[in-house]
Amino acid sequence: MKSPTLILDGKQISTDIRAELKRETGVFVRETGRKPGLATILVGDHPASHTYVANKIKACGEVGMDSFHLPLPSSTPISELVALVKKLNADPKVDGILLQLPLPGNAYSTPALEALDPAKDADGLHPYNLGQLFEYKNWAEMSSGAHPLSCTPHGAIQILLRSKIQISGQRAVVLGRSKLVGKPVSMMLLGLDATVTMCHSRTKNLDAVCREADILVAAIGQPKFVKSSMVKEGAVVIDVGINRDPNGKLCGDVDFEAVRVKASAITPVPGGVGPMTIAMLLFNTLQLAKKRAKE
Repeated sequence: MKSPTLILDGKQISTDIRAELKRETGVFVRETGRKPGLATILVGDHPASHTYVANKIKACGEVGMDSFHLPLPSSTPISELVALVKKLNADPKVDGILLQLPLPGNAYSTPALEALDPAKDADGLHPYNLGQLFEYKNWAEMSSGAHPLSCTPHGAIQILLRSKIQISGQRAVVLGRSKLVGKPVSMMLLGLDATVTMCHSRTKNLDAVCREADILVAAIGQPKFVKSSMVKEGAVVIDVGINRDPNGKLCGDVDFEAVRVKASAITPVPGGVGPMTIAMLLFNTLQLAKKRAKE
């Protein structure tokens, strides 16, 4: 008889991490006489982005960090956005900078991201910091704090680690190849000694490839794309997707109710990877502040 499926509670894990960060931030303030500071830049009026940023600002206050919010109209030219980023690079009160993506109309964001000082890249998306993932030999180097890790992939990894899921030697399949999730989470899994296959829209026999996975990470951006027939009995399923079903209800990339019957462990949506993204953003901000304090 199959054991009950473990629901991987990202909300609780993120609460635990925030409690740790609150204690560490208190120590930092006592030692340095200042709070770590996170600057958030939001271009335009996208409701979901406003909610995300508001949650990030609230989370900063809860752990004892300063937050600086800089809203810009959707008509802001990229040159002004780049100038603002460079101004924040030079601000001694700012340890981390977050540019909320996507920009209005999915505008080209690379110039603004490249303008970021990599030492203040709170989201871990600067090309230099992403490139460091290819330099690291293992997870010990990746998690050393030398460079910030992308928040959402790192959050997914922390769920696995803190839930004591076996990663080393396991076959991991990642659905999606974006620079936001698919590529960095693949490198992190490799750093933890998994054997990783990255799938995408041109992958042949996708269902069969997914059924090989001991750990299946879904980051493909399609609601309930992963069906029960794509999942091996006893697999661990990490759902990174955030979508709306035809009824407007929040859902992930995984058909949760159908897949949970076969999985040994699974993240829900909401309450899985989502809360971890903000927790790892705060983690990065504190690590960047500590690094700056030593310079």
